Amino acid sequence: MKQILLSAHIVITVLLLSACGGGSKTSSVQEEGDTLKMRYATNLSVVKFPDYTMVSIRNPWDTLKILHTYLLTDKTQPVPENLPEGTVVRVPLERAVVYSVVHGSVLKELGQAKSIRGVCNLEYFKMPEVQDGCRNGEIVDCGNGMNPDIEKIIDLRPDAIMLSPFENSGGYGRVGKLGVPVIECADYMETSPLGRAEWLRFYGLLVGQEQRGDSLFVQIEKEYLAVKDLAAQATSRPTVLSDLKYGSAWYIAGGQSTTGRLYADAGADYVFAELPNSGSVPMAFEAVFDKGEHADFWLIKYNQPQDKTYKELQKDYSLYTRFKAFRERRIYGCNTYRIPFYEESPFHPEILLKDMVKIFHPELLEGYEPKYFSNLAE
Repeated sequence: MKQILLSAHIVITVLLLSACGGGSKTSSVQEEGDTLKMRYATNLSVVKFPDYTMVSIRNPWDTLKILHTYLLTDKTQPVPENLPEGTVVRVPLERAVVYSVVHGSVLKELGQAKSIRGVCNLEYFKMPEVQDGCRNGEIVDCGNGMNPDIEKIIDLRPDAIMLSPFENSGGYGRVGKLGVPVIECADYMETSPLGRAEWLRFYGLLVGQEQRGDSLFVQIEKEYLAVKDLAAQATSRPTVLSDLKYGSAWYIAGGQSTTGRLYADAGADYVFAELPNSGSVPMAFEAVFDKGEHADFWLIKYNQPQDKTYKELQKDYSLYTRFKAFRERRIYGCNTYRIPFYEESPFHPEILLKDMVKIFHPELLEGYEPKYFSNLAE
């Protein structure tokens, strides 16, 4: 009997100690939190507490692990005591360094373009607010995202750095040692277009626009589902191939990527739907040709001053002419040099879905003019 009581006492003591320790402090306070239910995003969880909001980002490359945990606290109030483990972010952000035009555009749509105070990869930012801001000194050009100007970032004294994480990146070098919260924007690794768009709710929290982020997403979801339902009425399902060869590799979107899901929701069969990846996979031309030779449609993106033509595509790589979509003139291109594809489409999949339905099933959207894609000229 004494042995049983002793064992029970040890178990209770261990439980009490673990409840007080940093490792499970989170789980003990989460019981009091209000979890915001995510309808589509699989790599994002948000729990609200009286004094802070906990945002956990699941590691997209190892889903049993957490990539990062953020503790959003009101910058007008003292930092709460006894916070669980995580990166404290004082919100709303007012001096952010943004690496990607995708997230710069998100902040603009949330009404907080003014919070962008530094950018990397300026050449990709077609936003007038950013270009003008860099010219007049209101926004700092922090150089290339792969090797940013650390001194400029230090002088800027940002309250956060927003960047996209990559598998096996090895960390962020000196940027990760500045003591500035690094917001790992892993939205692009979501497995559905609406899953990625739902990250608007997180970005809204970061810039003090929670209600706006929520309402934007609700409208996007409503329109996307309506177009998806329309596509389901199609009587055929054409096959589709995407993108072009760059150098020795052809980067193919995985079947679990947002692109793969868009094709499916638009009433088409993606020739690489069986690829389990949610990101892109480099493949040899022969492997792509083997799967895509007979694809009915071919959607490409490119960046150049003049719109690409069939003649130019043949000049770029003569073997493109062997694809059925080339011979039957069913290649649709998006010239990102003049069309804000990357600025808009990641968080407006409803518009991109409409484009695809118009291409694959034109009879379902009579009178609609695609915003991003158009058939190549001769």
